[in-house]
Amino acid sequence: KVQLREFGGGSVPAGGSLNLSCKVSGGTFSSYCMAWFRQAPGKEREGVAGVEDDGTTSYIDSVKGRFTISKDLASNTLYLQINNLQPEDTGIYYCAAEGCWNGYCKTGFCITRDGPQLFGFWGQGTQVNVSS
Repeated sequence: KVQLREFGGGSVPAGGSLNLSCKVSGGTFSSYCMAWFRQAPGKEREGVAGVEDDGTTSYIDSVKGRFTISKDLASNTLYLQINNLQPEDTGIYYCAAEGCWNGYCKTGFCITRDGPQLFGFWGQGTQVNVSS
């Protein structure tokens, strides 16, 4: 059984940083495409960053230069380093995983509006609150 669990959320002032982590158990971590999504109150879930099984990354424009997605194969952990946090970054952050096919995280498709349906495994989310 594949399980994902996020850690590292919290409350920070604007301009602060957080490092979110997502521990994966079960399955074959090295073969997964993975992504981070977020959901603000009253809004749809939004993809922010994705990583292909070969390490190729993709980001939405609003987080480029501030967010960095990475993975550690030794510990089966996905990370999201978030710098210069802004109030609009507030929300619940989820990690997701699925077997890679067709390069959908290389192209960034996995973090488009249709992205969530590609992923079969999800964490429970971690809350990020950014105050102005």
